Amino acid sequence: MMEAFIRTSAQRGAVAWSRHAVERMVLHRATRVDVETALAACEIIEVYPDAHRPLPDCLVLAWLRVSEPLHAVIAVDQANSRIFVVTVYRPDPARWSNDWKRRRV
Repeated sequence: MMEAFIRTSAQRGAVAWSRHAVERMVLHRATRVDVETALAACEIIEVYPDAHRPLPDCLVLAWLRVSEPLHAVIAVDQANSRIFVVTVYRPDPARWSNDWKRRRV
């Protein structure tokens, strides 16, 4: 359900951006359109407990291009029918499995 909400929100452009996320996109040479397009087909790989956060959030794997994985932390704001992009980054192969879905120990 959360994954579908994220995908639909990205497709509709119902996305709010943190300053940090925008800075990271510039660093990684990705545009908002690039990230929104990637999020429209994302996969949740971690769900974070929401006990100490104002919104439920998760880490997703998306693809900017076939060989360019992107991770994004997404907060789900169902009350306002949107998602909030907390941060985006290109995962480090030294820290992530070959499929980019699991952290290396």
